[in-house]
Amino acid sequence: MSGPKSVSRLDHCYNIADLRQAAQRRLPKGVFHYVDKGAEDQIALDNNRSTLDQTKLLHRVLTDVSEVKLDTHLFGRPASMPLIIAPTGVAGMCWYQGELELARAAAKAGVPFTLATGSNTPMEKIAEQAGGNLWFQLYMWREKELSYELVKRAARAGFKTLIWTVDIPHKPNREHDQRNGFSMPYKLNARSVIDALRHPEWLATVLGRYMMSSGLPRHINFPPQYQHKFTGRATEAKALQADKLGWNDLDRLREIWPGQLIVKGIMRIDDAEQAAARGVDGIVVSNHGGRSMDSAPSTLAVLPGIAAAVGNKTTVLVDSGIRRGSDIVKCLALGAKGVLTGRATLYGVGAGGEAGASKALAILQAEMRRTMAYVGCPRIDDLSDDVIWRG
Repeated sequence: MSGPKSVSRLDHCYNIADLRQAAQRRLPKGVFHYVDKGAEDQIALDNNRSTLDQTKLLHRVLTDVSEVKLDTHLFGRPASMPLIIAPTGVAGMCWYQGELELARAAAKAGVPFTLATGSNTPMEKIAEQAGGNLWFQLYMWREKELSYELVKRAARAGFKTLIWTVDIPHKPNREHDQRNGFSMPYKLNARSVIDALRHPEWLATVLGRYMMSSGLPRHINFPPQYQHKFTGRATEAKALQADKLGWNDLDRLREIWPGQLIVKGIMRIDDAEQAAARGVDGIVVSNHGGRSMDSAPSTLAVLPGIAAAVGNKTTVLVDSGIRRGSDIVKCLALGAKGVLTGRATLYGVGAGGEAGASKALAILQAEMRRTMAYVGCPRIDDLSDDVIWRG
């Protein structure tokens, strides 16, 4: 739970950038950089933000915006706003059982929460103690039958939507992690130990709590033979992450998953069309937040073409770079039906656990409502690309 110190810290956070700074002060450098940075030269990471910043919105005046409503439906279920908390496997290193903190914040805010394959809180515990609209994210392993068993387990636990992330066929080149001596699974080495000692609050409230309860965290949702502790070498499951995948694997997932199925990591129109033709319920236009291929274009740049091609066949979502409520409005205006945010709520949980995540969601919601009023759109369905300035 969030203590008085974290609440006091949150009192001085007025936007996501403030939460980022608060998280940076509290977290070890290795953990924070894993959350905050992208791949290689950070080009894709920076481009996601610069494209959003350079996209401008037009005021519409003398319109009744006395009652702006952000509520919508995502895959037939109500949501307080068109936002989903993205899968982030490092949440449990930002806060003790950080996935549970995020899930509780999402449930209270009325938005979906996505649990990552690499999380270290059991999916059953998330379902029992957080509730809400729960999604599960899958990385396909080379031993595909193990992945299918994981998917079936998520369905039994009560998760309603499956996101299959498909855009990392090889391990990304994140050089900052090598410099910091940081890895997932987490390893204790000279650099990480010194880093932890410089952040005594994190050491006591995160790593210390794990050691006093269940021991050092492990990938608890992995098959038993792959549940190495974070102090061990990289798990075989990660090393054998599938790089021999095809569209027929999507068909197999469609057969065994009873709920909504979403493919995450789409950046091409032909891939979007292929996914739609195979009956997916949704796609996520995503460059993995700039954490995968550093030469990728921004998601906002490719979103309109993809939405125009398949928006009437499947639900188009988008992620990568969301930091303001106005960013959400821009994405919706350019064809998305919803956005996923990862870092914004991670900054919140890193700064203050559930309370910090709730603060991040409240900030985005307030900013979005304000922007909707400025562009003269009191309802989500009122948004279209005519609010985008084409100068």
